[in-house]
Amino acid sequence: MHNDSHSLKIAAVQMNSQQDIEANLVTIKAAIDDASSKGAQLIVLPENCCSMGRQTETAERFEALSAVLADYAKTYGVYLLAGSLPCPYRPDGVIVPDGRLRQVSQLFAPDATQVARYDKIHLFTATVADKQGSYNEAATFEPGTQTVVAAIEAKDVIYQLGMMVCFDLRFPALAQRLRQAGADMLSAPSAFTYMTGQAHWSLLLQARALDSQCMVIGAAQGGNHHYKGGKVRQTWGHTAITDFSGNLIDRYGHSSLGHEPLAAGNNTDNYALVWGTLDRQAQQQGREKMPIFQCHRLA
Repeated sequence: MHNDSHSLKIAAVQMNSQQDIEANLVTIKAAIDDASSKGAQLIVLPENCCSMGRQTETAERFEALSAVLADYAKTYGVYLLAGSLPCPYRPDGVIVPDGRLRQVSQLFAPDATQVARYDKIHLFTATVADKQGSYNEAATFEPGTQTVVAAIEAKDVIYQLGMMVCFDLRFPALAQRLRQAGADMLSAPSAFTYMTGQAHWSLLLQARALDSQCMVIGAAQGGNHHYKGGKVRQTWGHTAITDFSGNLIDRYGHSSLGHEPLAAGNNTDNYALVWGTLDRQAQQQGREKMPIFQCHRLA
């Protein structure tokens, strides 16, 4: 039987962030307002939610932007997983050397406190058959070194959120490590390229759910992003949430926004919402029926 006292209502947000930070913040606030009004207790924003590109300029505003996002969490009384923001310093406050940055995902509580900070461990390096061709995130960012599991309290129940970002989805060991550290669900704010997303996005969300027996929340950037000099980057979108057994429980079936019918109440032209409810009792029963972490021999 479904028990509301042991369930957490989650909304993942699909965006099409451009390089106008203020415009992106308007969209973020509207999405949070919408999701919270429909009962979301945890809202997950995509990677690079405040700006696609312009990483150095955005990083200069890291603290101010973090404060705005924390204030949104407080205003709407929700836990907010603030996708990712570029940050000029490590968690201990030391400036990242060589002019590089950290790609930081933060969880804010309904009282605006920062519950957790996760610095993206795996940096995207790939050659892709698109207009950009090659991607080397390590030229801009320094990898994080710490796994993070954060506590979310709702109706006197504590849920554990394992934090990932985008390229982290390709590494099963991270999802397994987060489960071993107590995770009930995994957040995966992302900005997959159109080509790699089309090939692997849904598979990766489902595979990491199967590896970890955790819900996986894939909040994505989707559509065309315009960079200086007329350059355009295309992301896959298709925001989705899987349950612990790898089932896609809700998804937005497009890259660009505005496709789903407004009558469904799940999108405007600036964002789309994808929904999931974590029923921890059902998840625990599923884990007990297939106790893979009792059988694991290699880690």
